[in-house]
Amino acid sequence: MTEDNGSVLTLSVDIGGSGVKAMVLDIIGQPLTERGRLETPHPATPEVVIGAIAVLAASQGEYHRVSVGFPGVVRCGVTETAVNLDASWLNFDLARALSEQLNKPVKVINDADMQGLGAIKGKGVELVITLGTGFGSALFVDGKLVPNMEMGHHPFRKGETYEEQLGRAALEKIGDKKWNKRLQKAIASLQRLFNYDCLYIGGGEAVRVNMNLPLNVKLIPNITGLLGGIALWKE
Repeated sequence: MTEDNGSVLTLSVDIGGSGVKAMVLDIIGQPLTERGRLETPHPATPEVVIGAIAVLAASQGEYHRVSVGFPGVVRCGVTETAVNLDASWLNFDLARALSEQLNKPVKVINDADMQGLGAIKGKGVELVITLGTGFGSALFVDGKLVPNMEMGHHPFRKGETYEEQLGRAALEKIGDKKWNKRLQKAIASLQRLFNYDCLYIGGGEAVRVNMNLPLNVKLIPNITGLLGGIALWKE
């Protein structure tokens, strides 16, 4: 398989706290199938999540390789943290286990990093945040990824982290109006911290964003997390 082989198809997988999604992409990242989705099993252990991915993969047709976005720190295919899944993910070799399950080569990356790869323009300082079960983040400088920047677990305000203030549990507790006010404060704080050229906001709860955004802040669709799967193979 080489990058100039237009017949190479990629199964792109996004593991989230509430759903596992998958679709097949062509060599330039265009979707070839409808996105498949299953509820994230609970408890979300590696075995049952891999089983869910296998079910989705079987429904997606032909593919030659697999890209996975995972909600935690990932190093060399090994998941080192998984705050919104199960403790059994700690130091789990997901790339190897899934490759053995599907009999295909597999690459795994943090889910916000993969979302960013599908969104960025590759110029200047670009920051990506994802709003879902948790709070994901990814930073790029001239298209180069700063990997595993788990900003969601850093202090934000009132003694709480970005995830505690802006994750789905907080949204359901305080409602859209207060949540949007918090997000507005976070955007201002992140601008001062990173002096980014562009901030992209994605994730399942991005549809709840209701404010006048600065010109350098853009909403991106949730499917972007899957479309970033091609970039993993361009090294």
